[in-house]
Amino acid sequence: MIHLENVSKVYPNGTEALKNISLDIEQGEFVFIVGPSGAGKSTFLKLLIHEETATFGKIRVNGYDLVNIKQRKVPYLRRTMGIVFQDFRLIEKMNVYDNIAFAMRAIGAHERDIKKRVRFVIDMVGLNGKEKCRPNELSGGEQQRVSLARALVNNPEMLIADEPTGNIDPKMSFDIMKKLVEINNRGTTIIVVTHEHELVKEFGGRVIIIKGGEIELDKKLPTKYHPSDETDVSEEDSEEAE
Repeated sequence: MIHLENVSKVYPNGTEALKNISLDIEQGEFVFIVGPSGAGKSTFLKLLIHEETATFGKIRVNGYDLVNIKQRKVPYLRRTMGIVFQDFRLIEKMNVYDNIAFAMRAIGAHERDIKKRVRFVIDMVGLNGKEKCRPNELSGGEQQRVSLARALVNNPEMLIADEPTGNIDPKMSFDIMKKLVEINNRGTTIIVVTHEHELVKEFGGRVIIIKGGEIELDKKLPTKYHPSDETDVSEEDSEEAE
């Protein structure tokens, strides 16, 4: 799924953002990336989605060699992952349905398939009845759910959430994390970058702490939270969404 071997990133101004990082993240893992501002977390994510390239080392993500990948292949790499941003990045002139459908239309999906899949992910993130709302008519937590649904609509192998709870209140933060756990329980690899240590303590899983561009800790923590049965999507619905 993800393989980094002796990866370093040095920016043109001489800043060494990552120093000889090596790690593997397997299919289906739930991983928190934690660290102070300037630790190298953002650089790590940018390497995964090929917004930046490593100065040294090897990187493989979802079967793609990111050191030697051709630029024309980068969009195909990114189709294997969904990305949830802290600032939502919704299109203000589009309603909820069209914001989510946009990701499928961008890859040329058939409108019939779009309708079916968008309806499924709207239900998954708990936005039923909000389909015709514009982003400015939603709360911060609801906007983040739209962002999450958009990231999921193309059924990615991996979901990357960059500070997904940074702009919402504690209750909404907990709800978003619950959704991520439920999605992970269906087999999607989840990588969450966060500074909220309380959420890490509550949800546990694998925690990687980056400081000064180096991995300070890589440890599995116990999970306190477990989704209730009533929030699970049935196997029939999951198969329908494939």
